[in-house]
Amino acid sequence: QVQLVESGGGLVQAGGSLRLSCATSGSIFSIIGVGWYRQRPGKPRELVATFIYGSTTNYADAVKGRFTISRDNAKNTVYLQMTSLKPEDTAVYYCHGTLRSSGHDCWGQGTQVTVSS
Repeated sequence: QVQLVESGGGLVQAGGSLRLSCATSGSIFSIIGVGWYRQRPGKPRELVATFIYGSTTNYADAVKGRFTISRDNAKNTVYLQMTSLKPEDTAVYYCHGTLRSSGHDCWGQGTQVTVSS
């Protein structure tokens, strides 16, 4: 069973930056479509950024040009570099992937990001 563990959240002022990390307990190649979602207060969970095929990425319009998803296969880790943060980016950020072996969804426990104005 592959587990995803997020880290790197915290409190930052508007305009600041944070880098989130998602470490997989097994090989990152056992997960497909790995990416980041977030759930803002009172809102449904939404896509932030994800790998689609290989190194092809997809971003939500709200974060394009500010957030960058990347991966280090040797470290079995996916990152989300967030810059020019806005108060509306405040959310719990979740790492997500689909297990290649079963097709099941795999979610991390989430990490809180709070952006103060």
